[in-house]
Amino acid sequence: MKNEKTLEIKILKVMLATYILLALVIAGLNYGYADRAAPAVAEFISWFWHFYENWIKTIFIICGSFLTLRVIAGSGRTTMRKRNLQGFIIIALIVHIIGPLLLNVSELYLFSMPLPWTTFPLHLFFEESSFYLTRFPLWGAAGITAALIFFALVNIIVFGGTLLLGRRWQCSTLCLFNGFAAEVFAPVFPLIGKRKKVKPAVLKIFSCLKWLLLLLALSFTLFWVLYLSGLSILFDPEILAQAEVFKYLSAELLAMMFLWVVLNGRGYCYYCPLGTVLSFVGRLGGQKIVTNKSECIKCNKCNQACPLTIDIKSQAEKALDVDNLRCVGCGHCIDICPTSTLAYQTKFLANIGK
Repeated sequence: MKNEKTLEIKILKVMLATYILLALVIAGLNYGYADRAAPAVAEFISWFWHFYENWIKTIFIICGSFLTLRVIAGSGRTTMRKRNLQGFIIIALIVHIIGPLLLNVSELYLFSMPLPWTTFPLHLFFEESSFYLTRFPLWGAAGITAALIFFALVNIIVFGGTLLLGRRWQCSTLCLFNGFAAEVFAPVFPLIGKRKKVKPAVLKIFSCLKWLLLLLALSFTLFWVLYLSGLSILFDPEILAQAEVFKYLSAELLAMMFLWVVLNGRGYCYYCPLGTVLSFVGRLGGQKIVTNKSECIKCNKCNQACPLTIDIKSQAEKALDVDNLRCVGCGHCIDICPTSTLAYQTKFLANIGK
C-alpha cells in the first residue's frame, strides 16, 4: 500500500509540474507573442490555449482527484475533502466542457470568477474595447449575451451561496483558479522541498498584499462601472485593460504557481481579492469552525493540516469557535481530527441541522 501511494504521489507531482509548465509556456505565447505572430500561428496558439484551459485542465482535475483520494484513504475521515473534489469535478465539467459546447463560447472560464476578481466581462458592454472586437466575430451577439448572463448568474450563485454556506462554497468547491489545485494536488505541495508553516513575518506581508490587491481590483471595477455609466474618466480604458492583464499574469498567475512550487496550494488564497470580499460575506453568514463536538486531546493535527496557518488547536482546547477570516472552509482540520471535535458551520447550516 505504501509503495502504491508513493507511485500515486509521484504521478501527482508530474501532473502538477506539467500543468505549471504548460500554463507558463502557453500563457506566455498567448499574451506575449500571439499578437505579433502570423495569423495562422496566432490562431493555433489561441486554440491551444483554450484547449489547455478547458480540456487538459478538466482531465487533470478528474485524474488528480482520483489519485488524491487514493493517497488520503486510510488517513482518517475524508468526508469534507471528498465533497471538495466532487464539487470541483462538477464545476469543471460545466464551465470547461458542457458550457462552452452549448453556448459556443470557448472562454467561458473567464466568466466563472465574479467581481471584483476580474472586470473583463464588463468590457463586453463597451463595443469599442479590444475584448469585444476580438470576441464578437467568434461568438456573435448571441454568444456575448449568453456569456454575460452566465457571468451574472455566477455572481448571484457565488455571493448568495457564500452568505448561506460560507467561504467554503466558492473557495473549496467552485474556484477554478486556485481552489481546485489546492485540493486536487494537496498531497504534493510544495512541489520542491518539504511542507512548512507560514512564518508570522510572511503572514504580515500577505496581509499587506491582500489589501493592496483588493484595492486594485475594486479600482478596476469602479472604473468600468463609472465608464459604462457614461461618466467622464481620465484614464484610457484600453490602457487599464492592459494593466489588468499585467496584474493577472504577475500578481496572480505567476505568483500563484510560484507559491505552489515553494509553499502550498493555498498560497494565493492568503491575498486573493475575491476571497477577501467573500471572507466578510461568510462572516455575515456566521461561518465558523465549531470546536465543542467532543473533547480536544491537544494532538495539534488540526493546526498541521490547516493550509492557511490558522491556530485551531488553541481555540479547540477551550471549546471556542474559530472564525478566522483566512478560513476557506476546506475541512482538512475537520477530517483529520481524531476525536471528531470539529465541525464546519454557518447560520444556515445550523438551522438546517435543527
